[in-house]
Amino acid sequence: MRFVWAVVAFVIAAVMIGAGIAQRTVFQGPSEAAQTVQTDATTAYTLVDGTVLGALPGAQTLRIEGDGQVFAAYGRTDDVRAWLSDTEYTAVTLDAEGRAQTSTVEPTADASAASGSEESATPRTPVGSDLWLDEFQQDGSLATTLQLPANMSVLIASDGVAPAPSTISVTWPVDDSTPWAGPLIVGGSIALLIGIVLYFLGIRHVRRQRRPRRKGLPLPVTEPISTVDLDAADKGVVSSTPGRRASGRGRGVLGAGRRALVAVPALGLSAVLFAGCSADAWPQLAASETPSPTPTVIVPEGQFPPAVTEEQAKRIVARISQAVSEADASLDPAVAETRLTGSALAERETNYTLRAALPDRPALASIPAEPVQIVLPQTIGGWPRSVMAVVESQDAAAPATTIMMMTQEDPWADYKASYVGNLEASTNLPELAAAYVGATQVPPDSSFLVLRPDQVAAAYADLINNGENSAYWSQFDTANDLLLPAIAENKRTRTEEFAQTASGTGELTFTASAGTAAPIALATLDTGAIVAVNVLESDTARSTNSDAVIKLDNNPAVKALTGVDQSATGFTTTYSDQIFFYVPSQGSDEKIRLLGYRSSLLEAKVTP
Repeated sequence: MRFVWAVVAFVIAAVMIGAGIAQRTVFQGPSEAAQTVQTDATTAYTLVDGTVLGALPGAQTLRIEGDGQVFAAYGRTDDVRAWLSDTEYTAVTLDAEGRAQTSTVEPTADASAASGSEESATPRTPVGSDLWLDEFQQDGSLATTLQLPANMSVLIASDGVAPAPSTISVTWPVDDSTPWAGPLIVGGSIALLIGIVLYFLGIRHVRRQRRPRRKGLPLPVTEPISTVDLDAADKGVVSSTPGRRASGRGRGVLGAGRRALVAVPALGLSAVLFAGCSADAWPQLAASETPSPTPTVIVPEGQFPPAVTEEQAKRIVARISQAVSEADASLDPAVAETRLTGSALAERETNYTLRAALPDRPALASIPAEPVQIVLPQTIGGWPRSVMAVVESQDAAAPATTIMMMTQEDPWADYKASYVGNLEASTNLPELAAAYVGATQVPPDSSFLVLRPDQVAAAYADLINNGENSAYWSQFDTANDLLLPAIAENKRTRTEEFAQTASGTGELTFTASAGTAAPIALATLDTGAIVAVNVLESDTARSTNSDAVIKLDNNPAVKALTGVDQSATGFTTTYSDQIFFYVPSQGSDEKIRLLGYRSSLLEAKVTP
């Protein structure tokens, strides 16, 4: 019976081990699925739609083969299409059967609409666009692993002039794990070991049954038996020679040795098979970690996506910082213009003029690159679009927190800082939406705030001109405003200095007005808004005596800007204030609060 059970164990072992090995070999499917696209290489750009990349679940490995430079970038599909709207490109999409197909898309926008495009200008390059969430560049071929949602697409190009690489393939990982292969192989190995044990137990049982058995001699019951004089043969003892007894004993030892030698290979086979099973050959019994709940931010239905992601904004801030640093070092306003506009650019241009004429003139504070503490992008589908960022300074000697508004005029333009200021150390920003939610831009004429954004600059200028007599005095939090007392102190100091030099032959007047730059307002969570505006402060020095002139002996900056050292009519000097306010919503008990500002000399001219 032991042999029967041994055979059954051997059969079970063969079936289980065979099934386990078959799952890892002949029955194991491919580890990835692939789709290859071959374009006709007639356009400079190829757009791989997000539906192609998301045709199968899992991460997508994109491989591009070309003859020269290979460039790839990904971003929101609408943004990439907008960037390509002025040129012809090849679109890779899915047909009704789920297969990749190519088609040529004609331009829908005027090519002259692209920022910086000129009739004889160098063709636009896709490298470094602020629209891309990430970009890759390599010679000959390029491979990268992505995991993009359906609303993201990949742009492929060479240099923007030569045809885009024509061979594109996308691969997805396929789950080819065999969780029962390991248990089957191990279970079969155990059954094999049991069969071997049963087999040797059966052999041992058979050998024991075949051994000679001792039989006693029949003796009369009534006769006494004396065994003293009986020889060994009469006692019924089977004798053997010493050699044969040793031989028999040797066979017993050899048999045990053979059993051991046979059992060892079986155990070795099991160990080898066990070691050959990788992690995906076993069931994953470990329970997955349950993520802890996080606060949910509800995005209003139908709201546009934010203009940029947080990482995208950080990269844009770093590029602005680098460009401004290069412009500050070379005193080149053309370099500054690549990343600055409006009031932020105007103050830099004046500073470069002064520093070129006056070597000891200090530079304006730099724009830090990191760390970016706050990103508040506008939710919008078109252009222009705006983003607010707050960046800490890494300069231990001059610690400061910079707040800026960045704008992008069209899909082909870079983001440029239009307002730049410094937050006060005691400033508390209002509650803002998360970067991945974004904020709506409040129209300049919105009546939902206690003061329309396009009226804030004029109202604050009125505060500067009239102080407590201003009609807007009660609407502003003047108790915590640090700019108003600074302006008042500057007026007092300059008036005293002018009085000493003019000796009653001239007068100095001050006036503030709203700047020409359009305000930018982004909504806060409490339905208020952060509003960036520009206020101009001008002082005019005039002569009150027809025989007197206004000299600039103690004002080299105005002399450098006007090109003269005296004037009979006087001089007008203008300062630019870039100011950030928190403006509450209608019905709120809060007042308009100053968040940060930056003041700098803007221009000086001879009074007509």
